[in-house]
Amino acid sequence: MSTSLSGIYPAFLTPLDADHRFVPKVAESLLLHLLSAGVDGTYVAGSTGEGMRLPLRDRRALVETLMPLMSGKKLIVHVGAPTIDEAVLLANHAAKHGAAAISSLPPAGDSLQVRRFYETLASESPLPLILYYFPKVAPTAFENSQELIDICDLPNVLGVKFTDFNFYLLQRLVKRGNLLFNGYDEALAAGLLMGAQGGIGSTYNVMPQVYLKIFHAALQGDWETARIWQSRANSVLDILLKYPFFPALRAVMARRGFNCGPLMSGQDFTSSTQHDALLDEMDRNIPLEVAELIQWHSATAA
Repeated sequence: MSTSLSGIYPAFLTPLDADHRFVPKVAESLLLHLLSAGVDGTYVAGSTGEGMRLPLRDRRALVETLMPLMSGKKLIVHVGAPTIDEAVLLANHAAKHGAAAISSLPPAGDSLQVRRFYETLASESPLPLILYYFPKVAPTAFENSQELIDICDLPNVLGVKFTDFNFYLLQRLVKRGNLLFNGYDEALAAGLLMGAQGGIGSTYNVMPQVYLKIFHAALQGDWETARIWQSRANSVLDILLKYPFFPALRAVMARRGFNCGPLMSGQDFTSSTQHDALLDEMDRNIPLEVAELIQWHSATAA
């Protein structure tokens, strides 16, 4: 099992301007902020980064912008695309610019189509492939867990970004020697307990230090500390999940000085009142330990 990619990876937010064009300057600033917190790398153009909605030129520009700043940290590039040809092009581009691995959501279709997609991508990619298991988003892929296990056995498949609460299946994959990244932020400690070697998550952008606390406690076998910090992280998630999640995530990051602009999907708050209510609730109810660790109140005052 390769552990060189283990650790904590924020699912990177793709900064856009009002016309939905990629903004490299904000991307650079956000990456440097995350790396300064001590994360092991970042995962770009996935669900959080709206990779499937971005034009190919922006997906390439994202990699070209971030890679020179990685300073030895790892870049994992989601290359999922409507066609396998586009996915392979993105994989080759990621390899050319020094990424550590690629990942991809499964395509729409039956189990045979899913297997053929991953077979082609794994065989033609110069970089190791991390599968993306996300039943909520791709419910027809891997309906039989054995299909996921079988695809993990393909050459050049390193492991799985596992966004599900089926920790029994996660542990089965770990025991077989696969690299597993826990995908649901609210269950990182549970995933690590069952053997995941790291995590990839959206709210790692907001509070990377908290997820690093969970990860390092898990490495030391200090599960009580991991549980306490997970509970604190979940208190923040409790706030964010009251609102449209991705607009809320971007609003909080804007408050922290990283204006990532609108979503490609067009999703937004229902009103400015809702936006303001979110930030007010964060100011009032974020756990003190989290606020101090990520310097939320000083950021708010600024």
